[in-house]
Amino acid sequence: MKDSIIHPVIDLFAGPGGLGEGFASLLHPRTPDLYAFKTAISIEKDMFSHQTLKLRHFYREFQSNAVPDDYYHYLENRITLEELYKRHPVESAQADHTAWLCTLGETPHEDVKKRIIEALNYQNKWVLVGGPPCQAYSLVGRSRMKGQENFENDPRHFLYREYLRILIDHKPPIFVMENVKGLISSKIQGKYVINDILRDLSNPSSIIDSKSSDLEYKLYSLSQPGIMNLTGDPSDFVVKAEEYGIPQARHRIFILGIRSDIDIVPKVLEKVNLRTTVRDAIGNLPEIRSGISKGLDNNSIWLETLTAMTQQSWFKYGRENGLTILADHIEMILESIKEQILEKDSTIYSQPDHFMDWFYDERLKTLLSHEARSHMKSDLQRYFFSAAFAQVYNISPKLSDFPKELLPAHKNITDGISGKKFSDRFRVQLSNTPSTTITSHISKDGHYYIHYDPIQCRSLTVREAARLQTFPDNYKFEGNRTSQYHQVGNAVPPLLANKIAAVVLDILERME
Repeated sequence: MKDSIIHPVIDLFAGPGGLGEGFASLLHPRTPDLYAFKTAISIEKDMFSHQTLKLRHFYREFQSNAVPDDYYHYLENRITLEELYKRHPVESAQADHTAWLCTLGETPHEDVKKRIIEALNYQNKWVLVGGPPCQAYSLVGRSRMKGQENFENDPRHFLYREYLRILIDHKPPIFVMENVKGLISSKIQGKYVINDILRDLSNPSSIIDSKSSDLEYKLYSLSQPGIMNLTGDPSDFVVKAEEYGIPQARHRIFILGIRSDIDIVPKVLEKVNLRTTVRDAIGNLPEIRSGISKGLDNNSIWLETLTAMTQQSWFKYGRENGLTILADHIEMILESIKEQILEKDSTIYSQPDHFMDWFYDERLKTLLSHEARSHMKSDLQRYFFSAAFAQVYNISPKLSDFPKELLPAHKNITDGISGKKFSDRFRVQLSNTPSTTITSHISKDGHYYIHYDPIQCRSLTVREAARLQTFPDNYKFEGNRTSQYHQVGNAVPPLLANKIAAVVLDILERME
C-alpha cells in the first residue's frame, strides 16, 4: 500500500529544492500520515545548492515525527554537518545518491538516463519537474541558426535538448516546467521563442531524432482551465504567486504537460480571497539593525549615523519637496530608537503568527540565517529615509522624492530622477502588500529589498527572503551568505509548489 501511493519526483535544475520541497511535503489525503511524493532524484550543478539539496534529502529520509535530534543539533551548531552524516550513515548515503551533483549537457546522457531509470524503479505514476535556465531559450530559434558556427556546441543549447531527451527517454505521464515570465516576449530572428518551446514540449521528438515520434503531450495552464492551444496567448501559462496565498508578487510561467494517451483534464490552482502580506510572513521575526560596512560599528555610531540626517539642510531649513510631515515622522522614529539597543543578528525563534503549520517547527530552537548585512553610512540614511517615507505615504519612494543631499553620486542619477531608468533604486518592501519578486539580485545588494521598519533600517535577511519565498523555518541553506541569498532568489516558492503538487496528485490518482 505504501509504495503504491508514494509517487516519485524527478527534479531537474533543482537549485536548492523549492519545487521538490513542495511536492515532498504534500501529505496524501487518503493516508495523511504519509507523504504523496518522494524526490527520487534531484539534479543540480551548483555546489552550494547541491549541499542544501543533500541536507534536505537527508531530512526527508525520516518521517516528519521521526527526524533525529541530531538534525536540530546541527542547526544549533552543536555538531558539524560531517558529524550529522556520520551518525546516520544509511540516510546520509541515500541522500547522497538522490541529490546528484551533475551538470546536464556535460555529463554523458547515458549516465543520466541510467540514474533516472534506477530512481524510478519501474513505477509508472511519477512526475518530471523543473526547467532549464532561462539563458537556454535564447537558442531555441533553431531554423535560422543551425548554420551558425559552433551553434551545435553551445552548452546552453544542450540544456534544453537534454530536457527534451529526458521526456523522450522516460515518457513521464506528467511534467511541470517553470521559467521566467520574460520568456513570453523573447525573440530570436524576429520569432517568439515561447512558440518553439510549446511546440517542442507538445512533441519532444520534433527537435531530436528519435523512434518515439508518437510521443505527444497536451499542455495545460495552472491558472486557466482547458487545454492550451499552441497558437493561443502564451501569457495564459503565467501564474501570479500572490493570487494563491504566497506573500510575494512573483509571476512565472508554469507549463503542465500530460501525456496524450491520458484522458484527464487537470484542475487549476485555487485562488485565495485575501492576499498574504510581507508583515504576515516576516512580522514576528526579531528586530535587528543593519551593520556599518566601513569604520567602527556599534549601536551608538549606528544611531548617530541616522540622527545626522536631521542636520541636513532639507531637514532643518524649509524641508524641500513638501516633506514636513515626513521630517516630523523621522524625528518621532529617532526618539523611539534611542530607547532600544538592537543587535545585528538574532537566533531567537518563536511561533509565527501566520502560516503556522507551514513555517513553524516546534522542535526548532534557533532561528536560522537572520543576520543583517552591513551598508555604507550614506546608504543607511537612504534606507532610513525610504522606510519612513513608505510608512507615511504607503509607497516606496522614487529618486525624485529624495532630498538632494540624500541622492547617491551615480553617473545616471539624472536619468533616475527623471524616471528614464533606475528611478526606484531604493525600494521598500511595503508591510501591507505582498513583496516584489525575490530574485538572485538580492545576493548583490539590498537596495531593492529594504525592510519596511525604519527602526531596523536595513535590507532583508536570508531568513526573511526565505519566508517570502515560503521556505519552512527548518530549511537550512548551505554555503556563504551570498550563496544563500542566490539560492533563495532562484527558487520556486515551496508553498506554491505544494499547491501544484496537489493538482498533479489528483491527475495521478485518476489515472488507471
